[in-house]
Parts: sequence; C-alpha cells; structure tokens
Amino acid sequence: MLRGKWPISNIGVDTSPGRPYDARMNACRLARATDAEAIRDIYAPIVRDTVISFEYEVPSVAEIASRVAQVLQTRPWLVYEEAGEILGYAYATTFRSRAAYDWGPEVSIYVRSDAQKRGVGQRLYATLFDVLRGQNYCRVVAGATMPNESSERLHRRMGFQLIGTYPAAGYKFGGWHDVVFWYLPLRSLPETAPGLININELVNTAEWEWLRRS
Repeated sequence: MLRGKWPISNIGVDTSPGRPYDARMNACRLARATDAEAIRDIYAPIVRDTVISFEYEVPSVAEIASRVAQVLQTRPWLVYEEAGEILGYAYATTFRSRAAYDWGPEVSIYVRSDAQKRGVGQRLYATLFDVLRGQNYCRVVAGATMPNESSERLHRRMGFQLIGTYPAAGYKFGGWHDVVFWYLPLRSLPETAPGLININELVNTAEWEWLRRS
C-alpha cells in the first residue's frame, strides 16, 4: 500500500522525506487488472445518470482494464481499498499530446457513492500527488462539469487554483454543460524541466520504498 507523506494542508510542497504523513493514506495502492470490475461499478452510474462524465455509454470491464493498463504504462492509477473493497480511484493522464505539456498531466478522481464525505477523495488525491512528485511532475490540471459542488469543494480543499470556465463544453442529456478547470502546483518550478520518471521505473527506486513504507 501507499501512503501520503504530507498532511492535506501542505499539498503542493516539494518532496521532502522529513515531512509528516497521514497514516490513513496506506489504503491506496496501484490498480491491478483484477480491479477493473470494481472500477467500472463505481464509474457506471456516473456515466449513466449524471453529466459528471461526458461519456454516453458505460464502458465494459474489458475496456476499463485496457484504460488502466494504458495509464500504468507511464503514470499512476491508484485505488483506495478498505476491507477488500474498492471505494474510489484516481489517475493521471496526458492533458494535451504536444511534448511541452508533459510536466502537467490531467488528474481524475471518482469515489463510490456510499463512501463519499469520508475523506477518501482527499487521501487518494494526496497520495496521487506524492507519486506524481516522485515522477518529477510539476503541475496538474483537473476539470469538472458544472454544477458539481462536491468536486469544487474537494479541489479547493486540496489547494487547486481556478483557471477558468469553458462554456458549453459538452452536450449530454439534451443540454449543454460548462466545464471548470483548476490547476495545482506540485513543486517549485526549476529553471530547467526535470526528467520524468516512468511509474514502472519509480517502483524500483528508494523513493517508492519511502512512499510505501508502513
């Protein structure tokens, strides 16, 4: 399991092994292919019943497994597991494909409906950001369809700063919907962009052992 190394209020600081941690983060780990069904079960009602996701059709378990595998080729896909059940997940993907965007991925997070308001989202995000810092990412961006009070609250709590609103960004359920975007600094910007570490390389480093120590 992984755990966040910083209290929620200090999200955005540079990696420092001496900082305190929240031991409750140890419920987070990298996703596996066998998690695909639980992930799909969390995501399905969001696609089917809300405009939070702009997908029209619920993806199959096989499609979810493929998406997880694709993300894990380079970046983290985390799940939050408690008593053997997946309560939420978070991951980082490419924001835009041009190479200069590489240091600022887009992050997404979903929490099972019966596990909300328990801090699962905060712990997932905090741990995801720790891993992304370990990979040398500098910024993350996140978007949410409006209105979405719970998403706005989570991103404000995690220290995200508002970028702006994309009006009528998508069409679903017979209406047009705005999307708000935020960004979060993960570290102080170096003069020269650091080399990025693949997630599959990071898991073999001392930094990863530090992240996962219980």
